[in-house]
Amino acid sequence: MQSSAYGASLAGGAFDLASFIKQPQTILRCLSWLFSIVVFASITAEGYINPSKEEETKCMFNNNDSACSYGVAIGVLAFLACVVFLILDAYFPQISNAKERKIIVIGDLVFSAAWTFLWFICFCVLANQWSKTSDIAAVAGDAARAVVAFSFFSIITWGLLSYFAYGRYRQGVSDFDQEYRDPANDHSTPYPPAPYSSGPTGYQQSPFSHGQEQPGEYQPPAY
Repeated sequence: MQSSAYGASLAGGAFDLASFIKQPQTILRCLSWLFSIVVFASITAEGYINPSKEEETKCMFNNNDSACSYGVAIGVLAFLACVVFLILDAYFPQISNAKERKIIVIGDLVFSAAWTFLWFICFCVLANQWSKTSDIAAVAGDAARAVVAFSFFSIITWGLLSYFAYGRYRQGVSDFDQEYRDPANDHSTPYPPAPYSSGPTGYQQSPFSHGQEQPGEYQPPAY
């Protein structure tokens, strides 16, 4: 029986909170969770300004509302995903089915890789729009720079999460004998000698050899 499956020990062990907190995935998910809060909270709290000549609020990133909406959407979804995957990581060692573990690991890998790419787009868009913002004095510059910076940090954390998820996927099921050999076709050990083989070690005399008369030997008749 295998000793581990997809980066976790077999099901049935007690949950160790200290070990769980020290895991690299847990630390990275908490950082990603914190970075996502900074991004979408900064945009929703200080990302929209009200110009003096207009009644409607505009995004502080070059008045591009799409940039703010994109940053909020990516941040909120990343926040929710971190919570879900933290719960799955805590419950993961209790899952006894290797197929279910594989599905979770693949889902983690796909989502982490996708969000690494989406955070990269978010960083590029926000950095580009911030560089084009003309009236910087009218917006919260610290909040805008924080959004851009933590978008960049999120690329790193989600990229590392993708790396660890890929490592768990490659690890798969370990210590399992996949090279099973049928005993009928296994020639690693010699067969026992045949009962009537002609070899020196497998010779066995016929049970009727002592009762047979030698051919050609004369037996006188009995009177």
